This record gives sequence, structure tokens and C-alpha cells, in this order.
Amino acid sequence: TNVVKLSSRRRNVDENWRVRKHWTNTVRFNGQSKLLVRSLLSGASGAHRALSVFHSQQRADPGLSLSSFIETLCQDEITCAPMEAQPLTVKPLVCLFPALFKQNLLSFLHLVHSILPRTAVLHLLKCLSQDPHPSPWVSTLVRQLQRNLGAHSEEPLYTLLCSQRLKELSQRLVGSGETEGWAKCFSGHSVESGSQSASGLSVLGTQRKRKSSFVASDGDETGQQSKRIKVDVCGSECLDAEEQSVKEEISGRRENDAVAETSAEELQPAPDQPCDALPEHIKVAVLQIKELLESQTEWDQSSTDVFKVLNECDPGQVELLCSTLRLPDLPQQTLPKLCSSILAPSPDLSYSTAATLIKSLLLEKVLSLSEPASRCLVTAVTMLCSRCPRPMCHALIEPVLVEKNIGNPQAELLNRLIEGCLDSHYRLLVLQMTFRIAWSEAVLSIIHSLLDSKPDLSEELFTKFTEQLVSQGPQFTKSVQFAKMMLTVLTKYSTYVTAAHKQSLHGCLMLNETFLKKSLQAALKRIRHS
Repeated sequence: TNVVKLSSRRRNVDENWRVRKHWTNTVRFNGQSKLLVRSLLSGASGAHRALSVFHSQQRADPGLSLSSFIETLCQDEITCAPMEAQPLTVKPLVCLFPALFKQNLLSFLHLVHSILPRTAVLHLLKCLSQDPHPSPWVSTLVRQLQRNLGAHSEEPLYTLLCSQRLKELSQRLVGSGETEGWAKCFSGHSVESGSQSASGLSVLGTQRKRKSSFVASDGDETGQQSKRIKVDVCGSECLDAEEQSVKEEISGRRENDAVAETSAEELQPAPDQPCDALPEHIKVAVLQIKELLESQTEWDQSSTDVFKVLNECDPGQVELLCSTLRLPDLPQQTLPKLCSSILAPSPDLSYSTAATLIKSLLLEKVLSLSEPASRCLVTAVTMLCSRCPRPMCHALIEPVLVEKNIGNPQAELLNRLIEGCLDSHYRLLVLQMTFRIAWSEAVLSIIHSLLDSKPDLSEELFTKFTEQLVSQGPQFTKSVQFAKMMLTVLTKYSTYVTAAHKQSLHGCLMLNETFLKKSLQAALKRIRHS
């Protein structure tokens, strides 16, 4: 019983120590800094979230500085291991945080170091170097940031063990004992190796000779040019335990440290790309969105959060973002998932942002329709139209109406929006758009759909509409679609028809040559005026 009580008491002490340690790590920070700390502790996307928090704080307080945040991280903290008879030690506060926090912190500093005091950042890096058990990724990120700041630029980022493994892999790929090609990049460098490197090298030194699993290259061998080598990868039979463990380690790090292992150079695109004009945090979001669009997996909540960057962009930046992501070229099956993620963040998109996205995502696809729209395209269009009706009217519906060569596929899609997504106010807006264009059979179908939905027409608007009927009617004397639309006007909107309208419409009907001419004339005669 005493042993059980002692074990339970020890577990409670351990738990209390962990809670107290975490609280001690954050209690020194002010309110703004605590938000940054929580963002950096929020997982693999912590660096991006911290950057978003920082930019939000900057907009609220343009004079905000990270100097106090860095100084707090560098303050000394007295600590000791729990339940161990070890003396108290003094370490910088940053060393007491978990490795994921340090990786996110360094990735965050990569993005904002240009606006920070160089001495403060170097002091923080010096404090991180006091960690007795540093993570390899933290060490690499520290050296990368030192290189960006102009310190220790000659020291390579990779370890001696990594260099040795890559050279060995290169030797096996070329099938000889000479290192060629990119393997030469890893020769001639001397790096201090820690205990981990030394142990790794001892394992490599005692490995048995591996059996070659390659087939010969095509053609004759010459010393002047390299040959193409056809490599036969035989799955697990060609991999020994060492190679398999390296693969698992690399894949695990890629999943857990996606943000941390991305260097500042990788975040910046080529100089000739339009993405250069975007701020750093938007460039990071562009890379993340591009990865999402190329992935085949389901998107979770953290994936959706990256689209919040759209609310931080001005119209020009949204255009650059759409161009960089090549949104017009996206396959249609991606559209519903993308539109759902774009509409998920709150608040709603601004008019200019929504209009730019709609034009980039949908306009070209709708104009190029030669058959009825696919289910994915219809879903995407209706989702955006329901949430952003005014941008949809100006960025998609109006350009489609203006296009002279639209056909039935475009008309069917617009009729779906009119019947299922647009309120009366926006139907009137679309109807007024038709007054400024030359009518076609497809446009007549859209106007007929608008009239069937019974929008609340004013007398002035109905008068303008009848003027269009009279002026554009002569080219549709044999059009059944035009005759049906006229019949709808005379039956559903008879109360709007005045004596002046009746006289104008009578002249228009006299030119009609369809089988509906008598029905039109009878409907016009039935209209009485008080």
C-alpha cells in the first residue's frame, strides 16, 4: 500500500511540475507576446499562424516591435529536472520550450528578421546554442539564420553524417567508386561532428558490402560524356535496414516539420515571377495553397485556415495570387473543394476580392463550355453565387452576356443561377445588363427566365424594357423564343402596360411571323386601361 501511495504521489508531482513548467514559460510575456507564443506552440503551421498574428497586431499598432518578445525569451530561468538529485541550473527561457516551438520560432524569424535588430536576433541564437540536447532541425535552422545575418556563412547546413550518406548513395547510383555529379558538392567540407555523427559513422564503417541492383546503361561507354543509366528499383529487397530507417526518418520529419524546414530562399520565387511583389506572409500562404491544390488528400480545418490570407490582400495582390496559383487552369473536380474552403473563413470576402476570384476561377471555364456544365462546375458556381451575388453578377454573368458567341450551355448555367441563387434585386440588375447588349437566342432564353421569376419591376424599368423589345424585335420576326418571351410580358405584366406601351407593342407584333402571332395579338387586345 505504501508503495502504491508513493508511486501515485510521484505521478502527481511529475504532473504538477509539467503544468508549473509550462505556466512559468509563458507567465513572463505580455498579452501580445502570449498570442505569439500560443501560435508558435500550435503545431507544424505555427510559424505561419504567428506571422498572421504579428501582421494583425501591426495593423492595430503600427509601432509594434518584437524586441521585448525576444528579450523575454533570452532571460535566464532557474530550472532543474523533476524528481532527480541534480543541482539547479540557469538556462535561457527559450531553451525550456519544446523542440517544435523552437523550430516554429526560427522559421518565423526567417520571415521577419529583416525588420528586427541584428544584435537581438544573434543574441537569441546564442541562447539557443546553450541547449544541451539540441534538435538537428533546430541546429540547422540556427545556422541558416546565422548565414542570413552574415555570421558563420562558410559553415554548411548539413552534418558530416548526412554528407557521408549522400556520397555513398551517389557512388552506388553511378555504379563505380568515383563520386560524380552532385556528390562533389559534399566533398571538401569539414564539419565538427557530435556524438550522434560519430556513432552514425561507426555504423557506416562496419556495414557489409551491398549487392548492386542496377542494370547497365545503353550504348558504348565513353570518357567524354555521361551515360543514361537505367535503374531497377526492386522494392524492399534492394533496401537494407539502414536505408529503410533513413527513409522513415526523412518522411516523418517532412510531415511534422513542414514549416520549419522551409528556408527563406525556398519561400522566395524566381525574380521573373509575379509573386515577387507579394509580402512574405502571402508568399508563404501561396506555397501552402499550391501544395493543397496538388495534393490528393482530404483538406482539414488547418488547411482551410490558410485561405484567411485572402482577407488580408488588396485587389492587386489577389490578382497576383490568382496568377501565381494559375487558378484558371485548375481542373473542374477541384473547384467545389476550393470554393468551400475560400468561403469558410469569416468574415466574408470583400467585393473586389470575390470578384477577382470569380473571374479567375470561373469565367474562362464558363465561356469555353460547348456542352452542359459539369456537376463540379455547377456546384462551384452556385456556391459562390449564393454567398457573393453582386460580385457574381459583375464578374461572371455580365461578361458572359456581353460575349457574342455564347450558346445554350452558358444560358442554361445562368438560368440555374437566376432561378436558384439570385434575389429579386439582383435579377433586376441582370435584366438591366441586357439593355446594353445586342440580343441573341441565348440572351432571349435568359431574359425569359428573368421574367418568369417575376422581379419587382418599376414603371421606368418596364418602359426601358419595352423600348428594347421594339428596337431589337425586327431581327427576331421568326424566333419562337422571342415570341414566347413577348407572350410572358403580355400575360404576367399586363398591369404594367400603358396605352403608349400598347401602341408600340402592337407595331412590334405585326412583324411577327411565328405560329404564336394570333395568340400574341389576342393577349394584347385583352389588356384594358381604366
